[in-house]
Amino acid sequence: MKEKKEIIEKYGRNNLDTGSPNVQIALLTERINYLTGHMQSHRKDFHSRRGLLALVSKRRGLLKYLAVKDYKKYEELATALKIRHN
Repeated sequence: MKEKKEIIEKYGRNNLDTGSPNVQIALLTERINYLTGHMQSHRKDFHSRRGLLALVSKRRGLLKYLAVKDYKKYEELATALKIRHN
């Protein structure tokens, strides 16, 4: 996993910006990608699967919020993180 500070510096407004939707979505995406790889090698790990689904749901809510609030930022972030969007 990438360092948390690197993600915050890249997607945040400043180095201390951990609460903005952009940073939260980027951090969740990094954790989702890690857990997806974990699930490919540990197919029967249902506890991790449940956590993964919770993270995906949380990210989906933040993406909806960002799309309503600022659609241009939403598109840029989705493209940068390689997230499918409509």
